[in-house]
Amino acid sequence: MDLLQKYGYAPSGEDVAERLQAIAANLDGLASPELLKRCFSLMDLTTLKSDDTEESVCRLVDKANRLAEEYPDYPLPASICVYPNFASVVRERRCSPELHVTTVAGCFPSSQSFLEVKVQECGLAVRQGADEVDIVLALNAFLAEDYDTASREIVAMRQAVDAEAARQGRKVVLKVILETGLLVSPERIARASLLAMEAGADFIKTSTGKVEVNATPAAAYVMCRCIKAFYEKTGVKVGFKAAGGISNAQDALTYYYIGATVLGPEWMDKDHFRFGVSRLGNSLMSAIEQKTVKFF
Repeated sequence: MDLLQKYGYAPSGEDVAERLQAIAANLDGLASPELLKRCFSLMDLTTLKSDDTEESVCRLVDKANRLAEEYPDYPLPASICVYPNFASVVRERRCSPELHVTTVAGCFPSSQSFLEVKVQECGLAVRQGADEVDIVLALNAFLAEDYDTASREIVAMRQAVDAEAARQGRKVVLKVILETGLLVSPERIARASLLAMEAGADFIKTSTGKVEVNATPAAAYVMCRCIKAFYEKTGVKVGFKAAGGISNAQDALTYYYIGATVLGPEWMDKDHFRFGVSRLGNSLMSAIEQKTVKFF
């Protein structure tokens, strides 16, 4: 059975646009300091640059660590997201286990390699200390409509993450990046969302931030609708992560209210909702403080 039929959700561009227009109409005047701080607590602070070094990663971790001293009324971000070879650096340097170690893996950002390599990288990321692992849907299979292969790859990486985590006596979150800017149509985004959740994703994530079109409100709306449909069918609460191009407070509020409107307030915590960001922190702090802040 087709996944859209199975879960009873077949999106249309017109309906998505209409729903987003209604959400946008209610955004004015909602940027309270409390809500902006909540958005701050949902951030996966991210550095995924070719010139990342141990020193530059340490600087980012140190900034997050200093928050409690310099801004004691601010929450910690949810995590720091790095390449898998830096997982141990973040784990050893962070001020609290509440600041999770997130790594990309599975041959990020393209997922173009042998499955054995992807599986091995996922296991190594967990071994080095990752609390959360972000992998990319195999678009080479998915776009060819080889959905079984795309699903099997996620399952294999899920198993590798779980096996290594079990050896350490802990659980590790798996996020699956759909790269929605390359999927384009609402139907493909919905099908990819449902496929990833069926294969074991704890979160579904919009984008790598490495392609021309990354997170969009339309993709976020469709993904959240799929999360809701999956929950209604299975009782499993999968999380949502918006990533790629989310750089200011207004962007954060837009995605936050898409989630709150479609999924409900019970989804709006760091266990079920995230922003993958490299620039948002300063914008949120500036909006909260009502002056320019360059902390990160």
